[in-house]
Amino acid sequence: MDHALSAAWTTGVRREVLPNGLTLLVQRDSSAPVAAVVTHIKAGFFDEPDHWVGISHVLEHMFFKGTPTRGVGQIARETKAAGGYLNAHTSYDHTTYFVVLPAERLAEAVAIQADALRHPLLDPGELARELQVIIQEARRKRDTPGAVVQETLHAVMFDRHRMRRWRIGSEETLAGFTREDVLAYYRSRYVPERTIVAIVGDVDEAAALALGREAYADWPRAPGAVDRSPEEPPRREVRARTLRGDVTAGEIAFGWRGVPPLHPDAIPLDVAAAILGSGRGSWLYRALRETGRALSVSASHFAPTELGVFSIGARFEPDRLAEVVQGVAACAGRLALAGPTPEDLARARTLLATRWSRRLEEADGRAMALAAAEALESYRLVDRDFELLAAVAPDDVRRAAARALDPEAVSACVFLPQGAGPDLTAEDLAREFAVARLQVPDKPPVAPPVPPAPRPAAGRESAGVRHTALPAFDLLVRRKPGVPLVALGVYLPRFRFDPPDRAGVSALAIRTAVRGAGTLDGADLAFAFERLGGTVASSVSADWIGLGTTVLAAHLAEAAALLDLVLDRPRYEAAPTEAERAILVSEARQVADDMFRYPFQLAFAEAYGETGYGVPAAGLPETLARLTVEDVRGWHDTALQTPRGVVVAVGDVEPGAASDVLAGIFGRYRARPPVPMVEPVPWAVAGAPRSRVTIREKAQTAMAFVFPGPSRRDPRRYAAEIWAAVAGGLGGRLFEALRDRRSLAYSVVASSWQRARGGALVTYIATAPERESEAREAMLAELRRFASEPVSVEELHRAAGYLAGQVAVSRQSGAAVLGEILEAWLAGEGLGDLEDPAARYRAVTREDVQEAVAGLLGSDYAEGVVRGSARPD
Repeated sequence: MDHALSAAWTTGVRREVLPNGLTLLVQRDSSAPVAAVVTHIKAGFFDEPDHWVGISHVLEHMFFKGTPTRGVGQIARETKAAGGYLNAHTSYDHTTYFVVLPAERLAEAVAIQADALRHPLLDPGELARELQVIIQEARRKRDTPGAVVQETLHAVMFDRHRMRRWRIGSEETLAGFTREDVLAYYRSRYVPERTIVAIVGDVDEAAALALGREAYADWPRAPGAVDRSPEEPPRREVRARTLRGDVTAGEIAFGWRGVPPLHPDAIPLDVAAAILGSGRGSWLYRALRETGRALSVSASHFAPTELGVFSIGARFEPDRLAEVVQGVAACAGRLALAGPTPEDLARARTLLATRWSRRLEEADGRAMALAAAEALESYRLVDRDFELLAAVAPDDVRRAAARALDPEAVSACVFLPQGAGPDLTAEDLAREFAVARLQVPDKPPVAPPVPPAPRPAAGRESAGVRHTALPAFDLLVRRKPGVPLVALGVYLPRFRFDPPDRAGVSALAIRTAVRGAGTLDGADLAFAFERLGGTVASSVSADWIGLGTTVLAAHLAEAAALLDLVLDRPRYEAAPTEAERAILVSEARQVADDMFRYPFQLAFAEAYGETGYGVPAAGLPETLARLTVEDVRGWHDTALQTPRGVVVAVGDVEPGAASDVLAGIFGRYRARPPVPMVEPVPWAVAGAPRSRVTIREKAQTAMAFVFPGPSRRDPRRYAAEIWAAVAGGLGGRLFEALRDRRSLAYSVVASSWQRARGGALVTYIATAPERESEAREAMLAELRRFASEPVSVEELHRAAGYLAGQVAVSRQSGAAVLGEILEAWLAGEGLGDLEDPAARYRAVTREDVQEAVAGLLGSDYAEGVVRGSARPD
């Protein structure tokens, strides 16, 4: 593993245990002007007796429902006004609350979090309303095939341990919770000795500790109740379960019992999962995804406190179930019997180390990692685990896999469409794992291209970004210290959309390009990127196409040379192109299973028609099915070889030297003129609302609304974003009216959708089918309130403060900064858009907001509806 990543992540951490038992952790990280406050409670689903299943998640929701000094919604509103982002999650062994905001507002964040933690009202009326919201969340989960499969797998694997339960709880149990239940759970689990507060960011350590003492020192000590899960007896048995429902693709999860997080096999099993399922060079990807047998594959080792689960997942066309089972059995068996090659191990370790670094790049990720390690044993486990990762040997992985991936102890759960394919039985599963037939071919590493020498290139700086103009590309480089990584991408504007009858040709071409270029096939390319620390990803948006990766900063030149090779000399051989097309067709069909994306796809088709922004960038099943290799090759010659492109690099690099490196690679092309994307895409709705509806056997009805709005280049876009901040999110008008007061939905969304040639104001709600009309009427009424009740001065200031703060928060990671630069360059007005956007939000007036949201007030809007018809379980 590269020594550039062998840093001590816990350097400078200050730890203090207060007399009441609460632990404070503080670490200064000045790489971005933000701070994160993470409250980690050592209580989760494992702490719930059977009559309280789901109650820790209920309490998480009530955390935001007010205190004696802060009314309902005020916690969210105050956090927003301070520029902060607030959220929480409940897991098997813990519950975490976190806020990220500008560092100068740290004192407010600590005060708000401490008040919410120590003084929850748990008002009975608010609890009753919130339980209805959580029931809608449970229904949404029932409508998500991946969640259903994974949690059913746990029920198959475990007979006694609480891991086996549907963790969010049943509707019947949830509806029966009382204030006394929630208060009893709170008093017995939310005690100082089970609480860790971690503060990370551009803070003074002594001052942050002082804030922690002031907020928590007088919280009375109390013993925490211990109600452990029943232990699971040893078992060696093959188990399988088949589910059926209204889905378009098959979904399967395989599981074995793993080990707890402090077990010596834990890190080797993490590496085993990466060898099997991380990146294009992984065994499962090469055996199943690259060959078209599966649409996606993954592997993980999840270890919450007292146990572990090693799982492998795949999505596939239903008629390929047997091939997927055979492929998983072969890959798991090979790893347990032979172990990884040195090249496989090096690839997996480097990928894991880079992924680790990306997680710790942001303040909240670092704070969560420190708190989770402290909850297990000590925050120093963050460094120890990293050192163990660097020391893992091939035989360590083989032995751990042999112990865990026992073919006679595998379980599986598969979710199939009604009437498609046979059920998977335990006998089928045992037979396939007893005789593994499919093998992953070993390939000797092929030498990637050698980067040319750097070429001195004159550049100038604007908004902190060094711009160098080459004949065919603009180079945009920004230094971002903190972790030794660099986010890198090369992009071309989509100056014209795919032809309507060939929608998706852009996606097929750019995705097939990574299946082979120059002398390297798909596996060669995967290994070449992943040994640098990253995977290559293709991107197809409404306004651009491109390739990107995040690698160790020391490998910038090698990564750039590989991206150039893929962009310039893709092979476009028939078999890989046809395999990728089949996967794209399946993915396009499977969008219909997504209760968030599909309503928006329907709505945009009505709003913009069957072309341009009305068609998904990745195409439609019927148009993708018609594409040929010749279409792809012709598209490459025009769309990738004609327009002027942009290369963006953000990370721990010196901009001048990095620009010279990139100029040596991308400076060889002939001149290309810029192709501005300024022609507006026409809005298809006129005079009356237009609706597109589909009916599914789902537990919820999901509705997306699309109204006219400003484009990315429209000066009103800042005002539109102010409206979205007022309307949506915790503390927003829609959230409070539709979720808090009416309990109509768990998910309520408002956003300003902005592209180079068009824009929209969009909203979304998912509710019980019997409340569809009520939800639609309430949504439209709340939106039209913006005419009769313009945003108040308080709402305006709060939204501007939130958006200004989120500018700093969003710039914590190199990949996010790259995205901001790319959008400004190709869809916006250039690098000037990066200059102090916070001031532009604060300059917005109430009148500006009214003008920007005028489209909400008419009838020129489109609606996409996925109407549920199934009775909830």
